[in-house]
Amino acid sequence: MINSDSRRGAERYLLRLALILATALAPSYAVTDYTISLVHPEQHLVEVQIQLPEGSSQRELQLPVWNALYQVRDFAQYLNWVRAKDRGGRPLTVHALDKSRWQISGAEGGAVVEYEIYVDSFGPFGAQLTPHHAFFNLAQILLYPVAARSEPMVVRFTQLPEGWHVATSLTPSPNGGFSAENYDRLVDSPVEMGRFQESDFDQDGGHYRVVVDAEPSDYDVEKIDAMLHKIVAAATSWMADRPFDIYMFLYHFPRGPAGGGMEHSYSTAIDVNADVLSRSPEVLASVTTHEFFHLWNVKRIRPQTLEPVDYTKENYTRALWFSEGCTSTAADIIQLRSGLLDESQFERQLSSGIAELERRPAHLTQSAEDSSLDAWLEGNAYYRRPERSISYYNKGELLGIMLDLTMREASHGQASLREVFQWMNQNYAKKGRFFPDSDGVREAAEAVSHADLGWFFAKYVAGTEEIPWNDFFRGVGLHLVEGKNTAADAGFVASRNFDGPMIVESVTAGGEAERAGLRAGDTILEINGKIAGQESSEEVTGLAAGDTITVRVRNRGGAERELKWKVGGREEITYELKDFENISVEQRARRTAWLKGEAQTLPAPSPH
Repeated sequence: MINSDSRRGAERYLLRLALILATALAPSYAVTDYTISLVHPEQHLVEVQIQLPEGSSQRELQLPVWNALYQVRDFAQYLNWVRAKDRGGRPLTVHALDKSRWQISGAEGGAVVEYEIYVDSFGPFGAQLTPHHAFFNLAQILLYPVAARSEPMVVRFTQLPEGWHVATSLTPSPNGGFSAENYDRLVDSPVEMGRFQESDFDQDGGHYRVVVDAEPSDYDVEKIDAMLHKIVAAATSWMADRPFDIYMFLYHFPRGPAGGGMEHSYSTAIDVNADVLSRSPEVLASVTTHEFFHLWNVKRIRPQTLEPVDYTKENYTRALWFSEGCTSTAADIIQLRSGLLDESQFERQLSSGIAELERRPAHLTQSAEDSSLDAWLEGNAYYRRPERSISYYNKGELLGIMLDLTMREASHGQASLREVFQWMNQNYAKKGRFFPDSDGVREAAEAVSHADLGWFFAKYVAGTEEIPWNDFFRGVGLHLVEGKNTAADAGFVASRNFDGPMIVESVTAGGEAERAGLRAGDTILEINGKIAGQESSEEVTGLAAGDTITVRVRNRGGAERELKWKVGGREEITYELKDFENISVEQRARRTAWLKGEAQTLPAPSPH
């Protein structure tokens, strides 16, 4: 692995060097040149200048309508004005073609386009400029020349406050700024600017940067580095691959609402609330492992339906159950291999994931593929209700585990999910090809297991048949035990759309929450004195029947108030994975290999 990595590393180095030299030596018209000025941090305003090379008289410029999330967010809503001039300073005509596209006329000699845009969307899926820092997903602020999207790009940042630095996975440009071979690579590279702390380390030939924006007392960079050493070593070993030389982990640990991570080809951006990090450091390990594994699954092992990216509309795919859900499956395996997760923790998480799926009535009506297709509805509160949808993350992770167990059974332990990922990496990613959604996953699974798995995909991936859990777990000596208990019932259902507020979706009729004045459509600001965020569901599920819950809300009219009521109770089915009373030698061997994420070792031949 090290020898092949070194060879590939040298090849990638030469390619990057060629790009740098081409950018430096080529005439200015060969490159689209961006300058982003941080003019008004206190007003969250940036000014962007684009220098377009000589070419056609008319140019079309497009601002993406979506990025990072599978949601159309129409970033043009934040664009205040656009104007253009020729190289001599004479004004050019700017004509809006639709809400996110503009046409520049008279640009045959080149043009300078300028615009102002408001950026104050926090989190790894956003773009934000404040007096404290700047974080940019560049697709949310950079118009691209439609006819030159595949051409080289350079971006510069100016008017940074004193003491600010820039961190990004983009290649430094010899004449200042950063360069990319095309727009897609440019906007796949988030940028952090501010007074962040940075550390770095080397592992098995790869260089890793760790950038943290947070209060110094809220984290321990040595512990983070130690965690990352384990994750990257386990992941690259499991995949027998390292398709990069340098990789950057970018962390935000705010004291307010936070949560989530966003994958990129050479970096990831991750937000975890500072209090959550202190109480539950395993949350950081989990999301980091998931996002790091995305550098293979999604960024390189990529479904055909997501290529090429169309920034102007929804990009529909049925493969997110694999690209997102099975990434979580792989992340569990990597954490088990690294020692960040043990067997009992894994089985508890697995039982909890099964409970999550089984408690959503929509698991009988929406397939994993359809959940993937409907990802673009996730921004709508009603869609997130249990009777309307399932999560392709949740069911996809469970399907990854069931597929793994199915292949082990069919191949007598000689094939596993690891072989599926490695086969797809070899036959798709490394050959510059994209896989044909679920058919591509089935092709890989059948190739490594030498079994017909059409029934599995028909029933559980494309279909909505109940999953017979114990049929799958039997081979590793486990069975799922159902029980009942009384769970806390706060009397309402609410959810948060990534970086959006927590909205009440429904309130139990006649319940204590309704009597206290809570209404569907209210925005929850605080729960028990803590700002509502990604971790608020844990706050609610940690309550017991009879506890008092205090909720601060804002109604649709904008009025804020504090509500209190007693939490009720409801009976719910529980699920717990337990050992067989008498586990066979074969079941024990199968489980050991399963928890390592490896195929079983063939016994040595008997001596004659």
